[in-house]
Amino acid sequence: MAEKVVKLGIPTGSLQRSTIEFLAKAGFGVLDSERSYFPRIDDEEIRLVMLRAQEMSRYVADGVLDAGITGYDWIMENESDVVEVCELAYSKSTSKPARWVLAVPSESKVSEAGDLRGGIVATELVNVTRKYFSDKKIEVKVEFSWGATEVKARLVDGIVELTETGSSLAANNLRVIDTVITSTTRFIVNKDSWGEKFKREKIENISILLNAAIDARSRVGLKLNVSKKDLESVLKVLPAEKSPTISNLADSDYVAIEVIIEEKIERTLVPALKRAGASGIITYPLNKVIH
Repeated sequence: MAEKVVKLGIPTGSLQRSTIEFLAKAGFGVLDSERSYFPRIDDEEIRLVMLRAQEMSRYVADGVLDAGITGYDWIMENESDVVEVCELAYSKSTSKPARWVLAVPSESKVSEAGDLRGGIVATELVNVTRKYFSDKKIEVKVEFSWGATEVKARLVDGIVELTETGSSLAANNLRVIDTVITSTTRFIVNKDSWGEKFKREKIENISILLNAAIDARSRVGLKLNVSKKDLESVLKVLPAEKSPTISNLADSDYVAIEVIIEEKIERTLVPALKRAGASGIITYPLNKVIH
C-alpha cells in the first residue's frame, strides 16, 4: 500500500515568512523553517520541502511534489501543466497582486512598448516577456537578468521587473510604461496527485484552512448587548457577512448580537453602535473565517 503522505512545497525567499504564518493560523505548526529545506510539520500526512518559487511549478508538474505554493507568474513562465486549486490572496508585504512591469529610466524618451522596437529588454521573466512583445508584434531582444534588474535599466533599453508598491522603481529613478503580467499566489497540484482520493481530499482540506486563515486577517469578531427597544437602530448601522446572530439574554428586555466585520471599519462602527444604544461591546481577533 502506498504511503499516505502529501509532498507539499512551500516557497523560500519573499513568500516564506507569510506562508509559514498562514500555515500556523490554519492550524499547521511548522518547525525548522529557517534552518532546513525539509522543515517538520505537526501533521504526519504532510511532508514539507522548501523550494524557490521560481522552480516550484516545474517540480509539481513533474510529480516530484504533489502540491506547492507559488506565483501565477512562475506557472506562466515555466509553462507548467498543473491544477490550480485556489488563489491565496497574500504576498510578501501586501494583499495586493504583484505586477511585472515594463520600465525605463525616467529620462528615457520611451513612452510606450512600441518605442522599444529593436532594443534590448532585461528581465528574470524571459518567456512571459517574450510572449508580451510577440503578442504586440514588437521585435525586441529579451535577455535574462538575475536579480537587481533595476541596476541594469541604464545598460539596456528597458527592463521587466516585479513590483508590489513601486517604491523600488521610484527609488531607482525608473518610470513604468506598462504592466506585463499581474500575479497572485496560487496553490497548485500535480494532475496525477489530484486524481488520487486521499491526496485530493488532503489538499482540499489544506486549501480550505489556508483561505480561512487569510480571510480572517482583515476581520474581527464583534459582540454587543442591546435593549429590544434600540435593536432596530443598532441593526441599521451594523454590517454583517450575511445577518447577525441574535440571542436572548436572561433579562428579557435585552438581546446579544454577534457578527464578523472588516477590521478597517471597527474604529468608526463601535462609536456609532454605542450612540445607537449598544453596550457591553467586545471586539476580538479571528484565526479562521470559513465561508
